[in-house]
Amino acid sequence: MNAVVIIENILYAVFTITGLVLSPLTELIFRFIYGKGEKICPIKDELLLESATSLANKIRTRKVTAEHVMQVFIERVKEVNPKVNAVVANRYEEALKDAKQVDSLLDNSSIPEEFSQEKCPFLGVPLSVKEAFATKDMPHTSGLISRQYRIADHDSPCVANLRKAGFIPFVSTNISELCMWYESANHVYGRTKNAYNTSRIVGGSSGGEGCILSTGGSVAGVGSDIGGSIRMPAFFNGVYGHRPSKGIVCNDGQYPPATKGQIELLSTGPMCRYSEDLIPLLKTMAGKNADKLKLDQKVDLKKLRIFTMEDDGGSLLISKVDPELKEAQRKAVRYLENIVGVKVTPVKIHRMKYGFDMWCAKIALAGGTSFSEFMGNEEYSVNGYLEAVKWIFGQSQHTLPAILLSMIEKPSFLMEKNNNRLVGMLKKLEEDVQTLLGDDGILLYPTHPRIAPYHNQPLFMPFNFAYTAVFNALALPVTQTPMGLSTDGLPMGIQIVGSANMDRQTIAVAKELESGAIAGWVPPSLQISSS
Repeated sequence: MNAVVIIENILYAVFTITGLVLSPLTELIFRFIYGKGEKICPIKDELLLESATSLANKIRTRKVTAEHVMQVFIERVKEVNPKVNAVVANRYEEALKDAKQVDSLLDNSSIPEEFSQEKCPFLGVPLSVKEAFATKDMPHTSGLISRQYRIADHDSPCVANLRKAGFIPFVSTNISELCMWYESANHVYGRTKNAYNTSRIVGGSSGGEGCILSTGGSVAGVGSDIGGSIRMPAFFNGVYGHRPSKGIVCNDGQYPPATKGQIELLSTGPMCRYSEDLIPLLKTMAGKNADKLKLDQKVDLKKLRIFTMEDDGGSLLISKVDPELKEAQRKAVRYLENIVGVKVTPVKIHRMKYGFDMWCAKIALAGGTSFSEFMGNEEYSVNGYLEAVKWIFGQSQHTLPAILLSMIEKPSFLMEKNNNRLVGMLKKLEEDVQTLLGDDGILLYPTHPRIAPYHNQPLFMPFNFAYTAVFNALALPVTQTPMGLSTDGLPMGIQIVGSANMDRQTIAVAKELESGAIAGWVPPSLQISSS
């Protein structure tokens, strides 16, 4: 055993012992600060439990009017949002007018071809959109004080595709400042709270999106993901979130934009409550690029090779995976083996535990506009160290996570040699994973090591997003799949990872798990009226 391995083992033991002592202590402190929390009020209208696909069918066949559907969702948002603060802007009046126009169109004997089922599959269905995406006549601040009066004058390409398919945008949802932290809070809109327990986080940066979906206040939404910003919120809120393969959905029209090498890590994708919506949503968002994924091609699950890995192998800086999350993953494995009849093979991919380091290195070497420049709305570069002093005295316009990120990136040039080494390691990891998966392999992997923490608690576990970020660095498609609730009533989930452009395979596995009642959205509170 060489000296490096001995030192690593000693450090691992020290960090493990420290974690065993500090973790329960910090848990008690945050429970004292935020209390036990509350759940939102139960869902009372059955329409709120429909999928986007089902709602679209009911509207088109005139079983329900688009106006009524829109009104039901608006009322639900008004009911839950005072408690969770997921929705930060709305266009209720305009959305109702749009819905009335849909009804008038469908009530005519002749419907124009552009509004046919094939070309307009989601006609009249409400849509929520992450505020970082440009949606015409809606705020487009990305949680930055200097942009707080910015109103979009056009739709981003993704939103335009969804609108063309018949969706009606009706609300914008909260994010973390500049979309670079895994708790959704900023000084423009405040903090979003978890619908299952308001003392807990919703994740970020698409946290408002994940939250409003979980409440039943929306049925489908738009998210973006450069380090896990679709999958973590989907995980913490118990819904589905899909990070598509690289280059499939246009990333334009969101702020901050990805520039230069950052583009390789960013994906725009769907978030929803039911797995049946994932493929039609992805096809709509991708437009012509959807052809690359062959999403209509049937997947024979018995011909897939499925692997499972329950943790990252022991990173020193990242929390251990919660035992309940491991058991949820094992439950999925048992179902796939015993019911579907697929052999699931446990694997250990050694380099996965360096996922955070490799992601950071790839970001650092990507070039493009710096985070500090985005903090200055690209008009100047913010000095993170000065902002830290201002924050201490309550004078900064920026959140602490944004300030810390600005401080960290300043001396990154000093790490260039090490970053190059890590990117070299990433290439070897790419080879390992590609060899493992081929074009018919699936990897089950935790979405996050911890079940929804208390607000601000991520500041004490800042690197836990490595579980999602590593797949951004690898540019692979991933479907975050909800796996029921923990003993504390909080959402759990797993990542289903596939090879590049094999999105249909990850989604097929997610759909199978939901059909077997192993996976799926569980409302925070459920009480359906008999009327």
